[in-house]
Amino acid sequence: MAAAVGKYVSKLAGKRVLVIGGTSGVGFGVAEAALQNGAASVIISSSSSAKVSGALERLQRSNTSGKAQLLGFPCNLASPDTLSSEVEKLFGEAAKTGKLDHVVFTAGDALLVGKLEEFKLDAIRQAGTVRFFAPLVVAQQLRKHLNEGTASSFTITTGGATEHVTKDWSVMQAYLSGLRGMTRGLAVDLAPIRVNAVALGPTDTEIWGHVKEIGYWDSVTARLKGRMTTGAIGQVEDVAEAYLYLMKDKNASGSVVETTGGTLLS
Repeated sequence: MAAAVGKYVSKLAGKRVLVIGGTSGVGFGVAEAALQNGAASVIISSSSSAKVSGALERLQRSNTSGKAQLLGFPCNLASPDTLSSEVEKLFGEAAKTGKLDHVVFTAGDALLVGKLEEFKLDAIRQAGTVRFFAPLVVAQQLRKHLNEGTASSFTITTGGATEHVTKDWSVMQAYLSGLRGMTRGLAVDLAPIRVNAVALGPTDTEIWGHVKEIGYWDSVTARLKGRMTTGAIGQVEDVAEAYLYLMKDKNASGSVVETTGGTLLS
């Protein structure tokens, strides 16, 4: 029996996708990939209105048919005092044109790395606001704003090498490892909506801009490449495929997909 035409390549056709953190780096790549895979609506968010506007202009270049709806809204996830209200406002805006099918969370901020004794409790809490607490607050909105069923998904982002403990990384190690447990818990609590995570290794994004400007890029990446079986820093267009897979596979829930260039093996 012949397979249905487009059975595999059209799984995102007509879908509405929200990418939180979608104005740069991996998030922008996921938004662009969803658009190129036939999504009917791609919505992006960032803390900066200017970044949202710029990213929408860049995404429009991939909207070659002109049929997809492109939207963007500012959403500041960095303040614990306003986190819930900012997320509620974002979903309120995104829901004006209908329920969502997929939500992807790639937002991040500066990593808190250093001697544990030097960090006050407020700093430790702040280090988890965007990367850890924000995905939980986002999850609180999903039953209301996602279509019910296994075709819908929420994908979180974590680090790829949590099994490898690095000196002075205790705070971030705790949060990144915790995201894996969060993924499994949310997969149960939000079922049949699927919840998964992508664990990223070293990836060439704008976050490395300062390192490149001061001339340390080659030395930093040489050390990283030495721990990678691929011998190459990850590229956005490659790691974005992990997010696409988790959106498309209705059998994947509670999973963590590693895209690390083999760093877990060294």
